[in-house]
Amino acid sequence: MIAIALDPADPNALYRQIAARIRAAVVAGTIAPGTRLPSSRTLAAQLEVARGTVDAAYAVLAGEGAIETHGASGTIVSRQFGARPEIPLQRTLFATPEQAVPAPAPLPFRMGLPALDAFPRKLWSGLSVHVARALQPNDLSQPDPAGYLPLRQAIASYVGLSRGISCQPEQVLVTAGFQGALGLVRQALLRPGDAVWVEDPGYLQARQALEAGGQKLVPVRVDREGMRVSAGMTAAPKARLALVTPTHQSPLGVSLSLPRRLALLAWAAEANAWLLEDDYDSEFRYAGHPLPALKSLDRGDRVLFAGSFSKVLHPSLRLGYLVVPTALSDVFERASRLLTAGQPALEQRILATFIERGHFARHLRRMRGLYAERRKALATALIEALGERVSVELESGGMHLLARFPGAAADGVLARRAAAAGLAPTALSGLAMAHDSGQGLLLNFANLPAEAAGAAVRRLIAAILPGT
Repeated sequence: MIAIALDPADPNALYRQIAARIRAAVVAGTIAPGTRLPSSRTLAAQLEVARGTVDAAYAVLAGEGAIETHGASGTIVSRQFGARPEIPLQRTLFATPEQAVPAPAPLPFRMGLPALDAFPRKLWSGLSVHVARALQPNDLSQPDPAGYLPLRQAIASYVGLSRGISCQPEQVLVTAGFQGALGLVRQALLRPGDAVWVEDPGYLQARQALEAGGQKLVPVRVDREGMRVSAGMTAAPKARLALVTPTHQSPLGVSLSLPRRLALLAWAAEANAWLLEDDYDSEFRYAGHPLPALKSLDRGDRVLFAGSFSKVLHPSLRLGYLVVPTALSDVFERASRLLTAGQPALEQRILATFIERGHFARHLRRMRGLYAERRKALATALIEALGERVSVELESGGMHLLARFPGAAADGVLARRAAAAGLAPTALSGLAMAHDSGQGLLLNFANLPAEAAGAAVRRLIAAILPGT
């Protein structure tokens, strides 16, 4: 039996109190990792509350990774949750102020972070409560490895409206972010030794994942028109896959030109190859008309389209999606059953509700305006502080800018100096394999308020250009 005392005078809802008490006991070591918790029925009877109240508390803790449900074996305290007591627990949406331990603030300029300060936390927590309360016993069983069907339906509708991709929910798989999508592609389509085109410079984590799978990486230079398709055809005409970021290339920010898109599609059809389109931040474009997805031009059904909610909502969500050709739907469903037991059911349901009720579309509209403001503020602060000693490359979209410092030390040195000062820019040269794209620092502006840009730039300059 767990000793939990509920406080009638506490303004927090009962399920929040229950979740907070159990969480605090786990952190303090009073409840050891691996301990089996009472069933929701038993604990509800002990506390003299409705069973749904305990279900909601358990759903919150499960979403945090604090507890795990093991069917007939019951609910246990996660061993992973208790194995790292030295790492501060993140503040959750449901923790009370006196019990929550604040997570350290993200370092300025860190790549991939959206505007965490502008995320609608109150709205999200309200939806979380609504969804948790509506859970039925059958909803707590093993999730569909391919994803929660209403979420797959919402994603299919979203990519159809926003990216011009015509697909059915059966073609959509819910993944653990982009890395989860890439893992599915490796499992379903690739073998060790298969050649894969990768952009150079490109996304480091994707390269590392492919190398871990035994694939042979073929670095293909990127210029102002994106990946040089002709160079890839010369280097590895029989490659099995090409990984591309056509809308907003990572990290240079350029867009793949229409002639090269068509050439890439023609090569894939001729070589019987596949294209994995990483559409990682296409939602944020500040100039010109939105570019069509490569998948929307695909007449030969050779493109797999991957998107992530981590970069548009918040990274801890760890949900993304993969749209696959109809002919591959069964293959990928089998792959998903081999690789994962499915993504967390509660988060999928909350996200589906968030999209279905129009909150996702409204959030994206707000963020486009906010990011345009923050982008301008950071670029202005850099130029005003350094003048001709900095070159700021502003592409038409994305969440970061590229700043080059002519005559300064190598960008790897600058990045290390910045890290020592509590800043987190990324060195451009570290993302290249075989082709030099010059020196520069990648600076994320999405999570940096406009009013803080000047101070952040002064810290950056003091760290990387001492004496300036």
